[in-house]
Amino acid sequence: MLEQGTIFERESVQPLAARLRPQTLEEYCGQKHLLGEGKVLRRLIESDNVGSMIFWGPPGVGKTTLARIIAKRTKANFIDFSAVTSGIKEIKQVMEQAEKSRLFGEKTILFVDEIHRFNKAQQDAFLPFVEKGSIILIGATTENPSFEVNGALLSRCKVFVLQSLKTEELCELLRHALADKRGFGGQNVEIAPELIENIANFANGDARSALSTLEMAVLNGRAEGGGIVVTAETIEQCTSKKSLLYDKTGEEHYNLISALHKSMRNSDPDAAVYWLARMLEAGEDPLYVARRVTRFASEDVGLADPRALEIAVAAYQACHFIGMPECSVHLTQAVVYMSLAPKSNALYVAYESAKKDALTMLAEPVPLVIRNAPTKLMKELNYGKGYQYAHDTADKLTDMQCLPDSLLGREYYRPTEEGTEAKFKSRLDDIKAWKRDRK
Repeated sequence: MLEQGTIFERESVQPLAARLRPQTLEEYCGQKHLLGEGKVLRRLIESDNVGSMIFWGPPGVGKTTLARIIAKRTKANFIDFSAVTSGIKEIKQVMEQAEKSRLFGEKTILFVDEIHRFNKAQQDAFLPFVEKGSIILIGATTENPSFEVNGALLSRCKVFVLQSLKTEELCELLRHALADKRGFGGQNVEIAPELIENIANFANGDARSALSTLEMAVLNGRAEGGGIVVTAETIEQCTSKKSLLYDKTGEEHYNLISALHKSMRNSDPDAAVYWLARMLEAGEDPLYVARRVTRFASEDVGLADPRALEIAVAAYQACHFIGMPECSVHLTQAVVYMSLAPKSNALYVAYESAKKDALTMLAEPVPLVIRNAPTKLMKELNYGKGYQYAHDTADKLTDMQCLPDSLLGREYYRPTEEGTEAKFKSRLDDIKAWKRDRK
């Protein structure tokens, strides 16, 4: 039951995002992992073999648009259903209509936006109609469907994960909006490429947000010479950002992440939090920052405080779950923790040293004693002969050789006495003393 527009709903007064809503797969932006040539969802759509499915992804990535394209491509009746405004009564009415259409050989796609907002009874009402094919259910959700959609309904749907749009995809979308007659084509809008990229960065993967920001910037641009000039100041006003916007792939991007990393390494929580705020308020992807903090947890803290890695990973998960601006406090917690944690780069040094040997001695054979011997032939070749199972010994230790002969005696991991790593150093010293006594 498509809503019929009125004479007052002219295209020209619709928001830019609505005017530019893609009508075909060719116009659709992003989700190449699903819609690229030969990819699974594209094949299903092109073969008109679409079944019930759930689109899971953040806001503004094209879930509703994709559902409409599918409906148009498969020539099915499309019913847009809101989980916010509809109850059991409305569901039954729509299902009756779909059942009548099925008897006449017509498909019905029921698109349910924010399906996670339906309670169990409402979701269960769809089940019999999905099972007998009265409807093809397409649900959209920003929440993990494993937790928010009934198991019985979920088992009858294929889940497709939609990803945030990349900066280059958003830039392409914005350039299209400036050229397309449905957007600002013919209005002679002048805007520098770096400002387009700033808008894309600010949108943080959300196409709707990117188009809305562009629209606001153009409408507030300066009329000049029969056209419109959009300046950096205009962008800053429209995004409520000062001069914080920066190119995520440019020098300032790397300067800021370097400043954050080195402030944490220098145990300066105030500086670290400041550089964190600079990045987040400039529109940096919080997941990028979280990944860098996770790296820091092992590279610069390591076993001096093993909990650092747990804190960093938890911060990454929190950022993934709730996004900006709420996740800023989780990143602040992680950054302050890393700053105050005892520091050790022993793990980083250990790997780099081992990597150097590994690259120059790629052909070093694994000692026979620690090779696996799953076949008779391998056993006959002495694979695993003389292997000592440490758990069978009183000290849970053996003097068995595990390094190749050419690397015997090499020491890669050299623990410090910082924080918890002092305990690891003491343990390693005891192990080495035990082995020396057995020679």
